[in-house]
Formats: sequence, structure tokens, C-alpha cells
Amino acid sequence: MFLTNTLNRLYDAGLTIFYPQACAICGQSVEARADGVACSNCWCETRIFDDTFTFCWKCGEVFFQPLAVKNIGEVSCRRCDWQAFTASRACGAYEGALRASVLSLKRSPYACARLIQLLVTTQKRPPLTEVTRIIPVPLHPLREKARGFNQASVIARELSRRTKLPLDERSLSRVAHSERYRAGMSPQARRTSVEKAFVVTHPRLVANERILLVDDVYTTGATVSSCAEALLAAGAEAVYVLTIARAL
Repeated sequence: MFLTNTLNRLYDAGLTIFYPQACAICGQSVEARADGVACSNCWCETRIFDDTFTFCWKCGEVFFQPLAVKNIGEVSCRRCDWQAFTASRACGAYEGALRASVLSLKRSPYACARLIQLLVTTQKRPPLTEVTRIIPVPLHPLREKARGFNQASVIARELSRRTKLPLDERSLSRVAHSERYRAGMSPQARRTSVEKAFVVTHPRLVANERILLVDDVYTTGATVSSCAEALLAAGAEAVYVLTIARAL
């Protein structure tokens, strides 16, 4: 371990000197490859969720004001009652280093070590500890062909490798090719755009499983809720959601 850490520090020092990379946010030098496209300062300034935050138990919305509740299971925003998934959590806010990492992941199929560790840490907290199988939110085949990869699959594979949870990229498919979300689109419009957009092609693989649905950003929950509807209809016991970031 000591030798590995020493070699990593030497490697990072060499990259900084010979192949300097500017932080995607502030422009300062990124000194550790584990940080990806953002420097350590920008990572420190990004709101990363931990046990000190209070969340809506179901959708993971953050409450910044103290709440008079006896246990976390009583915390609810009530706006997520219609959503089909069991519970959702994100690593942090869609800002700073997390936002830069998500945008980078849409261009290149690479997730830095710091990002993967955040996903692993978040999955190790209740209620996501209940899951038995990982499924990435699929792209429509036309969009995946145009991009060359599915960013949700990239992080799902890394998460599976680190947690030893089985990865399932076959059972859930996207059959409706909706328009990309536009700024200002209402929650109802987003919900309509993904209604019946997903189908389960291998119901035997999801039956009685507690699915961890993985995606990059949670905005309104419309996409993951549509996925959850399809999975639950196919016999899944529960559907939990894990995303890199959550729009606040």
C-alpha cells in the first residue's frame, strides 16, 4: 500500500509538471488524476451529501431547515408521492465539481476515482444497502449510437466492480426516443415525455430483485420513475435510485 501511494503521488506530480490540466471550473491546475476534471479546491467547495443532511426519505430532496421528526423515515416533501421508485439518493448537488464531472462523462466514457468512491459511499448508506442488482438507465439505441456510449452504464459498471453487486444491462430498454430536455420544461412535460418509454425485455432477471437504478443526474425524477414503473410491473420487489448529482 505504501509503495502504491508513493507511485501515485509521483505519477500525479509528473502529470502536473509535464502534462498540466486546467480545472474545468476555475482554471487552476488539477494535481491529482483521481480528481478528474476538477481541482481539489473546487471539489471541496461542492456540496457533497452525507449523514449531516436531512433528506426526503423517498426522493432524496434536501431540507436545509431543521425538521421536527423523530426518525428519518418520517421526512417527506410530499411532491414525490406520485413517483414509482422506492427511494432515491444522490452523491451531492448538481454544481461545481460534480456538474463538471457529469458534463465530462457525457463527452468521454471515463469516471474519475473520486467520483466512483462517492457513488460507492452513497450506496453503502441506507436505504440503498437493500439492493441486489444494478441496472443503468438506458439510452434509446439511436442516441447511444450517436454518443458512442451510455454514461449511466459507465458508472454502473464501476459501481458493480467495486460493490460486487451483479450488473444487468440487458433487462431494461428504452423504446421511445423523446426530445432532449429543454431548460424551462415543466415537471409534467418531462413526465409526459418519458411515459411508457421503457420496457423490461428479460423479466425473469428482475423478478423479486431489489433494483438499484443508476443515472447521472436527478432533475424531476420523471425518467427514473418511468423506469421503476416498468421494472415493478415486471416483478421487481423494489426500485432504488442512485445518481451522481441532484438538481436543487
